[in-house]
Formats: sequence, C-alpha cells, structure tokens
Amino acid sequence: MSQLAREDGKSIYYEDHGSGDSAIVLVHGWGAGVRAWDYTLPGLVAAGHRVVLLDHRGCGQSSKDFADMGVEAIASDVVALVEHLAIGSVILNGWSLGGAVVVAAARDLGDRCKGLVLTCGATPCYVQKPDYPHGGTEQILADTLAAMNADRVNFFAGLSAGVCASEVSPQVVDWMWQMFLQSSPLAANSLGDLGPLDQRQDLANLNIPILGFVGGQDAVVDPAVCRSVADYGKDVTLVECAASGHAPFIEEGELYHSELHSFIAKQL
Repeated sequence: MSQLAREDGKSIYYEDHGSGDSAIVLVHGWGAGVRAWDYTLPGLVAAGHRVVLLDHRGCGQSSKDFADMGVEAIASDVVALVEHLAIGSVILNGWSLGGAVVVAAARDLGDRCKGLVLTCGATPCYVQKPDYPHGGTEQILADTLAAMNADRVNFFAGLSAGVCASEVSPQVVDWMWQMFLQSSPLAANSLGDLGPLDQRQDLANLNIPILGFVGGQDAVVDPAVCRSVADYGKDVTLVECAASGHAPFIEEGELYHSELHSFIAKQL
C-alpha cells in the first residue's frame, strides 16, 4: 500500500498505475475515495496512460487525523505527490470538491500541468457571492453540515441515493455509501471550506485547456456553477451531460469517457 508522508507524521494513500513522464491525476469528490474512479481507471490504463489517484485527507486509506483538511491542503498533497513521483507533465481531473482541489493544484504546478478536467466541479464558487448568482447559499451549506453531523450514516445514505439522477442499481448506491462511510467525521471541514471558496481569479490566470463536464440534472453542484467556468477560463470546452446528475462517468459513461480520452490525446 503506497503512502505519501505529509506533515505531523500523517500520510496520504495513493495508487500509481503505469509508467512514463506524463500522467493523468484523478482527484475524487468530497467524502469519497480512489475507488470512485473505478469506472474510469481501467479505460485510461488500457489506452496506455499512466494514472495516479489519491485519497483526500480524512478519506479512504489516508490518515484521518490531519489538522488541516481544507481545499488548499488537499491541493498541496496533489502537488507533493506529483513531485514525489517525479512526473514531468500532468492532466488533472477533479470530481465535485475535487474540481476546486485541481484548480488550486494546477495553479501551483505551473507549466507541469498541461490540462484540467472538471467533472461536475465545485468551482469557481460553490455558494453564491454578491457578484456571483450561481450555487447554493451559506445557509444551505450550514444546514447540510448540521444534518451530517447529527446523523452521518443516514445523511450519507441519502446523499448516495441522490448522486445519480438516472436510475442505477441498489448495489451502485450502496457502493457509494460505503465509500462515504470510510471518511472521517472531521472531513466535514473540507466541505465547509467550500463556503468562502472563490477561484475566479485562479481560473482566469490559468493558461491551459479546460474540459468541463456539466451534469444537467445535478442536485449536488449547481449546473450553472459548472457552466460559469467558461466565463473565467481562457480555453474552456463544456460537455453537457443532459441525462446525468452528479456522476456522468457512471450515468453517461460512453459520452464521458469518449470526451475525456479525446481531450487527453490532444494535451499529452
């Protein structure tokens, strides 16, 4: 089991599939883990790509007792892992909160990052701002955190059932539920960090191609948030997954993976 040493004796679990100087780095959504990419990983490996995945702080097989579980801290783990593995160039793909993570990581990786994929990404802002009308509200986020803290098991059961808008099997819902239950209660701090998040300037400063997937029926991240990336990024392509909720890699897998592989082929 591969672990990347971080501060205060803590560590991050990661997987490194394949070899080469370039890699696709997959960053899961809040509360999940590397297994969230099981629908995506095999195809990328079969296509000959090196694929790196990591569990967020507080999630999966990473340490559960980090003092800092914010978006910037998780992004620093992505950067540290790329440096640790001596990867020359990367494409970062972030799902949900992982979208915010990869924007921050791309900013810090500089020329090493050749492209960015935002899969229903919670960026540039997750909640509304005075000059940003998209997303939820601070109160909705606070209510969500309160509901989770009051009853994690049933909160995650409901979240798992609501990730996909299209019909999926009970086994898929249970699979997601089990991933969420592996996260630490303190990982709620990562979700809370989305409240003040504002990455509009970070997106504007990135000089790399961005591929954004929009779940047309997404109940987790406002689709308007995902579409707004095109208002700030310089080279943004949006793919509308009209039948999908928050997991187009499951709900519209053929479309998602075709667009993803095409984007990667153009950048690496």
